[in-house]
Amino acid sequence: MSLLKTIDTHPSSAPHESVPLPERLISGNPAFKTWAQDVARGEMIRTGVWEATPGETRSIKGETFEFCHILSGIVELTPEGGEPAVYMAGDSFVMKPGFVGVWKTIETVRKVYVIVT
Repeated sequence: MSLLKTIDTHPSSAPHESVPLPERLISGNPAFKTWAQDVARGEMIRTGVWEATPGETRSIKGETFEFCHILSGIVELTPEGGEPAVYMAGDSFVMKPGFVGVWKTIETVRKVYVIVT
């Protein structure tokens, strides 16, 4: 097993498709696609590519740490009690454990993610 993993940002495999939980949906009709690409440490660390169509959902990280790098599209994240931040292609950010806020996909977004639980 190689200890070097290249993330395929345009995977040809079929994604896992989902929608937000009803209690997290704020507006729109967003749909999600996930191309999980690697795991480590008993699945405590996961990485891959994720895509979402426009809509607004409540984001609750709990104990999860997530690094995101936007490949395409535009999102606006508004932490609870905070100011909105806009991210687009080329931008990277981290949502730390305990993050609660609103994730608004303005243009269909595709990101690389690394999640640590």
